[in-house]
Amino acid sequence: MTRRVWILVLAGLTLAAIVAMGLVPRIPQDPSYHNFADQRALLGVPNFLNVVSNLPFLAVGIAGLLFLARPVFRECFLAQSERPAYLTFFLAIALTCFGSAYYHLAPSNERLVWDRLPMSIAFMSLLAAIIGERIDAKAGVISLLPLLMLGAGSVIYWYWSEQTGTGDLRPYVLVQFYSGLAIALIALVFPSRHASSGELFIALIFYGLAKGFELLDSTAFNIGRIISGHTLKHLAAAVSAWCILRMIEGRVPKPSAASA
Repeated sequence: MTRRVWILVLAGLTLAAIVAMGLVPRIPQDPSYHNFADQRALLGVPNFLNVVSNLPFLAVGIAGLLFLARPVFRECFLAQSERPAYLTFFLAIALTCFGSAYYHLAPSNERLVWDRLPMSIAFMSLLAAIIGERIDAKAGVISLLPLLMLGAGSVIYWYWSEQTGTGDLRPYVLVQFYSGLAIALIALVFPSRHASSGELFIALIFYGLAKGFELLDSTAFNIGRIISGHTLKHLAAAVSAWCILRMIEGRVPKPSAASA
């Protein structure tokens, strides 16, 4: 299929996902979500491993921001317009460390907001970056702010709905899962303008592993009671973000794209 047709297919899938999610009944936050398998305290820190396993997010986020501040950045990107999306992504990754650690110190809906808010911003900023790199540079720039507003809005709406007794996670679920699906689809269909892009697929694999570990929280912990699935989720998700950093550090614009 032609490029134009694939763009229409992607737009159609996006619309279908939105309509389908709208037809699904409201999804309130399950109160048992906050009861993680590993609740051991250490050094006076409750839920120690679930708290400290967020530190890799801070390390990756800072490393990404420092890289984007270096002059070598200009050699890895075709245009300066690609920079804001990645700056936002790595800033959100760094803030995820604080938001998630704050939540895991005393899990509750009130604290979960600060865990999900930076994550939703990371999802949407990466989506905008991939749109700009693989579909259209101007579209990536234009879509960044609306996507960030949608991501943050999904978390704010969920918390507001919980406060009013009508808990509804549907927009956040759409942001979290469809953004990953859209990134994978765009990466498969639209060629990169850079010679190095394999790390993006590795990042998606590790993100999938992170979601799997999240579902196997108790199962993983019951194997020797060493580390829980949720702790492994944090580590796998941080590796996923690190793969994005490796992707932009090692990329080289294709000659055909650079001369376009």
